[in-house]
Amino acid sequence: MPLPRFDRLPAERREHILGAARRHFAEHGAEGASYNKIIEAAGVSKTAAYHYFDGREDLLNAVLDGVLGRLLDALGPWEPAHDEDDFTARFAAGSTALATHLGGHPDDLALADAAIGRTCGGPWLDWFGALVADGRRLGLIRADVDHDLMVSATAAVIRAADAWALARMTTAPGTGDPGAQLWTLLCGLWGAPAAGQEPNDAH
Repeated sequence: MPLPRFDRLPAERREHILGAARRHFAEHGAEGASYNKIIEAAGVSKTAAYHYFDGREDLLNAVLDGVLGRLLDALGPWEPAHDEDDFTARFAAGSTALATHLGGHPDDLALADAAIGRTCGGPWLDWFGALVADGRRLGLIRADVDHDLMVSATAAVIRAADAWALARMTTAPGTGDPGAQLWTLLCGLWGAPAAGQEPNDAH
């Protein structure tokens, strides 16, 4: 977490620093970006930088927290579905909104997997917990597997599919329908029939 002095900076200044860091981490990787080059690009002295963050990892965590927050904002909260068709439509809408955000924010796209991968719980898994609970309520997701295990497995499948789809967005944009393949994987995991249940607009 940033140090208190960083939180007292004006919002524009905070975003300028985090934006510079986000660009460097996106370009050079979460592990490869230079802390000295980041603070230089942000126009921050080394002395001031250590008043704002404990170090490079602290700054990286702040950047990845921001990325994850924007991914969740794009998804929006999971709202209970009325029926099976509404469930698939809501899932497709969230997936499309997330893919649209990532397509328009290349820095978030580059850091999405790192942001998701560092979470052991919290709001990211909470979103999938709501999804799984709703699917079970509607009889669309099997109930013979522990809830927490099903949530973790669902999140893992979607993360793997997202990483694959995000790579395609970078190297071969506009090709194929990764959403259909993701939905087939999920239907197999959930114990629901895949045929005829593909939300065509999912990522």
